[in-house]
Amino acid sequence: MSYDYDLFVIGGGSGGIAAARRATEYGAKVGLAEFDRLGGTCVNRGCIPKKLMVYASRFPHLFDGAQDYGWSVGETSLNWDKMTSAVNGEVERLNGVYQRMLDKAEVTIYQGYAHFVDAHTLTIGDHKITADKILIAVGGVPEKANIPGIENTIVSDDMFTLPQQPKRFVVLGGGYIGVEFACILNALGSEVTQIIRRPYILRGFDNDLREHLQNLLIEDGLRVFENSEVQSIEKTKDGLKLVTEGDHAETIMADAVLTATGRIPRLEKLGLENTGVEIHNGAIAVNKYSCTSVPNIFAVGDCTNRVNLTPVAIQEGRAVADTEFGGKHRIMSHENVPSAVFTSPEAASVGLTEEEANARYGEDDIKIHRVRFNPTYFSLTQRKEKAMLKLIVQQSSDRVLGAHMVGEAAAEIMQGIAIPVKMGATKADFDATVAIHPSVAEEFVTMP
Repeated sequence: MSYDYDLFVIGGGSGGIAAARRATEYGAKVGLAEFDRLGGTCVNRGCIPKKLMVYASRFPHLFDGAQDYGWSVGETSLNWDKMTSAVNGEVERLNGVYQRMLDKAEVTIYQGYAHFVDAHTLTIGDHKITADKILIAVGGVPEKANIPGIENTIVSDDMFTLPQQPKRFVVLGGGYIGVEFACILNALGSEVTQIIRRPYILRGFDNDLREHLQNLLIEDGLRVFENSEVQSIEKTKDGLKLVTEGDHAETIMADAVLTATGRIPRLEKLGLENTGVEIHNGAIAVNKYSCTSVPNIFAVGDCTNRVNLTPVAIQEGRAVADTEFGGKHRIMSHENVPSAVFTSPEAASVGLTEEEANARYGEDDIKIHRVRFNPTYFSLTQRKEKAMLKLIVQQSSDRVLGAHMVGEAAAEIMQGIAIPVKMGATKADFDATVAIHPSVAEEFVTMP
C-alpha cells in the first residue's frame, strides 16, 4: 500500500523533532503535526526559559559576594518586565531555529492537532494523511490537585508570563519543578512558602541530597511546610488565602500560588481509541524499542512516562529512527541517566540512590563515601554554603553504583561523573584519578 509519508510525527518537541530529522537522514519522507510552537515544553515552558530565570536569580548572591571580595556594588533592583521580555525573546529565537532545522530537513509541518482515524490514518484540521509509521511525541501537561479553589492557582506554563513579580509566593509540591521555581522567586526577593506532603523535597532523589538541599534552602530564607497539605484556596481582595493542615496548620496569604504537584501525559484529542494502542497508568505503553501495542505506532518522551527528561526523549526519538529507517536496531538505555535540579545551589545525581542500592544488593554489600564542606569561594564571604558529595559503592565489585551532589556547578560536574559511572568504573578508578586542585569536583576522587 502507498502512504503519504514514511513517518509521521505527532508533536514538535525535542523527541519528535529529533526523530523526524534523523529519519530524513535515511531518506524517509516525514511529516509532523504541532498545535503550538515548535520546541515543546523544554524550549517554550520548561528547561530553557526556567534556566534563564535561574541565572537571573543568582545575581543577588553574587552582588553580596562581590562586596566581600572588595568590590564596590551600588544599589541593585530587578526589572521584572525586562527579565521576562528577554527570556521570552530567547524562546522566540529558538522557535525560529527549530523551524529552520525542520525546513532544511524537508519535513512537512502541519499546524494543529493530529487525530487518529485508524492505525495508518490521521486528520489534522482539514487535512487527511496516511503514514506507514507514526510516532507519538506529545509530551505532558501539568496536573492540578482536587482542592477547593485550585482554579485560582497557576501552573509552571504560566510562570513566564506573570505580569509582575509576586511579593508573596506559594508553591504546592516538592518535585524539581516546584523546588526550582521556589528557589528562583526566593532569590529574587519574594516571600516564598513551599508546601510538601512529605518530610523532604525531591522524592525519588537520594535522601542525603534531599535533606542537605532542603536545609540550605531554608537557611537561605525559603519557608518549607513539610508533612502538610492545602485544605482550601480562596480568592479575596487581599490576595489568595490558603488554609493548610498537617504539621503546619495555618492560614497564609499569597499573591500567586503555583501548583507543581505533577504532570501527566497529554493524550487528549489523539483518538487513540481508534488504534488499539494500549494505555497503562495513564501513559502510552511501549517496549524497549518505543513501539506500542500496534506494530507501526511508536511513542517517545513524557507521554510514555518512563524517564521524563528532554535528553532522554531525544535519544528515544533518534533510536526509533535508527531502528526503523537506518537498520541499526538501537534502544535507549534508561539505566544511569544523569539528572540535575537547578536550584541555588544545584543538585545532581547519576545512578542508584543509597536506598535503591541497599534494596538491590543488600545493605551489607554497600559502602557509602560522603563529604560535606565549605567550598573555597565561601571562605571570604559572609554567606556560607556547604557542598555535599556522595558516592555509593558495591563492596564486592568496588563498582561505583551512584553519585550525588549538592553544590556549585553540580550539574556540570555530574555530567562528567556520569561517564565513568555509565562505564562501570570502580572506586579504585576514581581514587587513581589525579585531582584538580582547588576545586569542588576534586572531592569525588579524594574522598576516603
